[in-house]
Amino acid sequence: MKYRRLGSTELHVSVIGIGTWQFGGEWGREYAQEEADAILDKGQELGINLMDTAECYGDHLSESLIGDYISRRKREDWIIATKFGHHFHERFTRTDAFDAKGVIAQLDASLRALKTDYIDLYQFHSGPDQAFDNDELWTALDKQIEAGKIRFLGTSIGSNDNLHQTDASARVNSRAIQVVYNRLDRMPEERVFPSCERQDLGVLARVPLASGYLSGKYKPGAVFGSTDVRHRHDAENTRLKLLEVERIQREEVPQGVEMASWALAWCLKHPAVTAVIPGCKDPEQVAANARAAGLVTGPHPQDVRL
Repeated sequence: MKYRRLGSTELHVSVIGIGTWQFGGEWGREYAQEEADAILDKGQELGINLMDTAECYGDHLSESLIGDYISRRKREDWIIATKFGHHFHERFTRTDAFDAKGVIAQLDASLRALKTDYIDLYQFHSGPDQAFDNDELWTALDKQIEAGKIRFLGTSIGSNDNLHQTDASARVNSRAIQVVYNRLDRMPEERVFPSCERQDLGVLARVPLASGYLSGKYKPGAVFGSTDVRHRHDAENTRLKLLEVERIQREEVPQGVEMASWALAWCLKHPAVTAVIPGCKDPEQVAANARAAGLVTGPHPQDVRL
């Protein structure tokens, strides 16, 4: 495993993280505690120390599975990133909740679910600019840092070209940007990544496997069940993406290299990217994701040795 400094924070994160949206039950299956444990144990075995979750992956359900796990392990072995701003109602249904008072209530609920006294990275979760520009919100969050409940703040931008929120990071004390970035979606390279580099912001690349399409497992015409968030994607757009994936696999992925590992390593080669946070349905996928670290060669501006 390789490790990088997350922007101007003192957090040294594994370049491969574990995304945990799947624990909330919106990727085609429900997770029992022992299944979540097996995924996280495999991650730790392979040197992964970063996990990313959110208040609305289920109603704090993903956080609760992580919290139960953490309560039986060493908290200091993990860097936990979670998010705020949405209230989960039922599968695929949320409402925004970005007011200062409501966010502090969410923070306390996340701490209870995670069974921890502090969150390493607390991220504004894909909210509108109007909600982001509320000084009362950031003042309240700074007080939570002073109280020791949060170590660092971050911003998970909804649009991967949201320069407004990225450029304002220094003003609101946000130290990291989470953004959709993968071989099929390179938009952040144009404006967001240069802003991150200017401000020394960490970058967490989410959806690095393009919702699994870059895993190489799916062919054009693939159909997803009603409990899988991908069934909501436009069918023709999905077909075209999968045709492009076939071309990439044929022309860009070296012989004998797993496409998923290649796709993660591709993201990590960009000098702005600190880590990728792919989802994983089982320990085998965790292992496949971790193998990507071995494909990343050459120095990176954020490299550290633990």
